[in-house]
This record gives sequence, structure tokens and C-alpha cells, in this order.
Amino acid sequence: MFPRIKQFITRFDWILFFAVFLLVCFGLIELYSIGLGREGVDLGFFRRQLFFALAGLGIMLIFSLLNYRLFFNYAGYIFLLAAILLVAVLLFGQTIRGTRGWIYIGDFIRFQPVEFVKIALLVFFSRYFYSASVRREPIKHFFISGLSVLFLSGLVMLQPDFGSAVLLFLLWLVFIPVAGFKKIYFFLVVAMLLGVFASGWLFFFQDYQKERILTFLNPEKQAMDQGYNIAQAIIAVGAGRLAGRGIGFGSQSQLKFLPEAQNDFIYAVVSEELGLLGAGLLIFFFAVIFYRLFHYVRRGISNDGLFSLYGLAVLIFLEMFINIGMNIGLLPVIGISLPFVSYGGSALWANMIMIGIAQSIIIRSKTTH
Repeated sequence: MFPRIKQFITRFDWILFFAVFLLVCFGLIELYSIGLGREGVDLGFFRRQLFFALAGLGIMLIFSLLNYRLFFNYAGYIFLLAAILLVAVLLFGQTIRGTRGWIYIGDFIRFQPVEFVKIALLVFFSRYFYSASVRREPIKHFFISGLSVLFLSGLVMLQPDFGSAVLLFLLWLVFIPVAGFKKIYFFLVVAMLLGVFASGWLFFFQDYQKERILTFLNPEKQAMDQGYNIAQAIIAVGAGRLAGRGIGFGSQSQLKFLPEAQNDFIYAVVSEELGLLGAGLLIFFFAVIFYRLFHYVRRGISNDGLFSLYGLAVLIFLEMFINIGMNIGLLPVIGISLPFVSYGGSALWANMIMIGIAQSIIIRSKTTH
């Protein structure tokens, strides 16, 4: 027993852990600040996220202790469970801000299945591409993997949640080069992404989602209408300058000019209150996470775990990149939260599960740090 505990402690990646922990602290600090509004103190978001964070750390520890191969062995069942959850949310889910994406359990508990679907698809692809003979039968495996992501993303589009559907397709896209497919398949996925966007625009997008994309190109033109969120986020980012206005002194968030400050636009709050230095420090912690995960990928610590570490690193990067791009006007607002920082229990717990699986791979590898 004690040798196992020693192995766990010595092989546990503490640098990765503290980078994640500090990002969570970033989010808690800003949620506390948002609660100190000029119209009165409301720390509801902060208190709930503090609970989510403490529980999330426990969840990460549990998944670190579990053998990651357990999830690989049941990857097909996990994929099936993900599909069932997406069907369930369409049938029984609650609609919030135009998206039927949440399932309520009782009066107080709700969760967003799509956040856990990302994990399911990551585990499924990791297992599938590790065991599949892609080079010998590329067309077969391309279509099997493509149909699987098309099925899940199609269910997500029905909510409609365009941002999450795009993330699922992008996850497939980044697996194509490392799975052994030729370059032509990469471009086929890009073409399919464009097709998904076109079909979404024609059949699934609601008016407000179309307006988000249209106003992205010129938010100033409709700064008091559909482009209001982007315009206010850009103002907040610019107002912070180098050192920021200080915790609790961001006018955009404190005066409630910035909608969804606790979620989609929390990076703008960080930039306004902590300035370029604070925002740069936040990005640095993300960079540490990417470096640690790719460090193990490069060293080839675990053949069957490499795809998971790679996919996890890319998924977190994509969410970070898209969210920050939304906040500074480089990308349209598609509802992607900032990992570990934005408010939301489902997203935080899903990310903690993925970090726990990564730690499990690292701990059980034959190669030391």
C-alpha cells in the first residue's frame, strides 16, 4: 500500500496540478469581484463555483487514482452513454437562453451533458485510433470516425449549440494527422466543417445565433443591439491597460454593462481589472498546462495514453483560444467558456475529469518525469 502511495505522490505531476489550481483561483477571484456590483453585493456565483471547485478537486483526485485503461476498455459504452444523454436532453431538457442543453435533477441540481460528451468523444477517439489499422484501411476508419462525430454533433446542433458542435468536429480534425491519415483527409474534414456550418445556418441556427455571426465582422455597427456584447468586451479589455483597474473596480462588470461576465466574457473582466499583466499571467498558466501535456506526448510515455494526452491538450487549447478570441473580437460569440476559469459546474467538473485521466496516464507510465 505504502509503495503505491509513494509512487502516486512522486509521479503525480504537481506542476500541472498547480497550473490548473491557479486558473481555478483566477476564476474564483473574478467571480467574487463580479459579485461586488455597484447595485449591491451578490456572491451567488462565487459561492456555487467555490463548491464546484472543491468538489472538482476531489473528482480529479478520484480519476487520478483510477486506472485510465478502465475508460479505454469501455470506450464504446461511454460513447453510447454520451449519445443517450444528448437524446435525453432533447426530450427532457430545460431551455436556457434559447438552447435546450440542461437536464434538471430535482429543484436545485442541473448539468449540461454536452460538456461530458466532449470527454466521451475524446476517450472514444483515443481508443479507436490507437487500435485501428488506419494506414491499411484509411477510408473505412475515416468514415467510421466521421459518422460517430457527425452523429453526436448532429444531436448537439438540435439543441441548438453551435459552439459545442464545432468543438466536437475540431477534436476529430486534430486527431486526423496524428492517427496516420494522409493530408487529403484533413481537408475533407475542413470541407465537412463548412458543410456543418452551412446546414446549421439553413436549418438549426436561431435568429440570435445568426446575428452573433453577422455582427462579429463589425460589432461597432450594432453596438447597442446584437453586437453589444462584443463591443462591451472589447471596451473592458482595452480599459485595463497594463496593470488593470483593480479587483472590484472594473466598470464594465461592476455596472453590469458586460453581459455574461461570469461565463463567456470572464476574460474581459480579468483584462479590465488585472490588466495586460493579469491576462498574461492567466495565459501563462494555460501555457504551462500545454507544455506539461505535450512534454509527455513527445516522450511517448504511454502508447495507449498518447492520444488522450494529445487530445486533451488540444481541446483545452481550442476552448481557450475561441473564448479569448470572442472576448477581443477576433471570433464570433458561440458560447464557449474559458476552461477552469468561467462559471459553471458541468464544464469545470468535465475539465477536472480530463485532468484526472491525464494524471492517471502520467502516474502509470513507465517513464519518470
